[in-house]
Amino acid sequence: MVPRLGVNVDHIATIRQARRGTEPDPVAAVVMAELGGADLITIHLREDRRHIQERDLRILRETVQTPLNLEAAITGDILQQIKQYRPHYVTFVPEKREELTTEGGLDVIRHRDSVKSAIEFCHELGIPVSMFIDPDVAQVAACAELDADAVELHTGAYADASTKAKMAEELVALKRASTETVACGLHLHCGHGLNYLNVTEVAAIAHMEELNIGHSIISRAVLIGMKQAVAEMKSLIVAAHAARHLP
Repeated sequence: MVPRLGVNVDHIATIRQARRGTEPDPVAAVVMAELGGADLITIHLREDRRHIQERDLRILRETVQTPLNLEAAITGDILQQIKQYRPHYVTFVPEKREELTTEGGLDVIRHRDSVKSAIEFCHELGIPVSMFIDPDVAQVAACAELDADAVELHTGAYADASTKAKMAEELVALKRASTETVACGLHLHCGHGLNYLNVTEVAAIAHMEELNIGHSIISRAVLIGMKQAVAEMKSLIVAAHAARHLP
């Protein structure tokens, strides 16, 4: 199975919020992303509402043609937004107001009780849950114990590696955690920092089901357009999958 491409449109909203105006509209960007081959759309409704707003969640839930994945911290306010708008699935992430972007995976072991409650809350609504975690086998096992449906392995350390040797080391960690994910019966996703130069190795990991990519696609879309930027990323993922299955 070719991994699905989830396109994160948060940074379209970042540009809009810079002027507190109405453009560019993430809803329009989603239309072009889907035309370019996006398999799903990912948005992160942060506590400080720095980019995506409730309005975006509401309209996208009504208009999106592919599944809508909502990234969210485990807070009472966000859980109520989940209950009201019912995204197709939820990915729980850690969140700090001072960070520029999500800096690491959620510590499921440390926050076991709140994670368990949040997963149960979503399951009662019929919403599958993915956990955004570092590529650590103990964290993967904890997600399985708490009845998560999927894990999204944080690829930041791999993407930010300053040498080829370090990148290779981080890829090994990703593959190890991926193997544990599949062994635990969880769906395997990856994301954070992936771009047109580093996505191939991750897309080729066995049993990879989904890659969520935002900043790199939006950055390229500024220059060449959203539809083409998404299409180029999708072609890299398809090619990586095909190469892994060559005799």
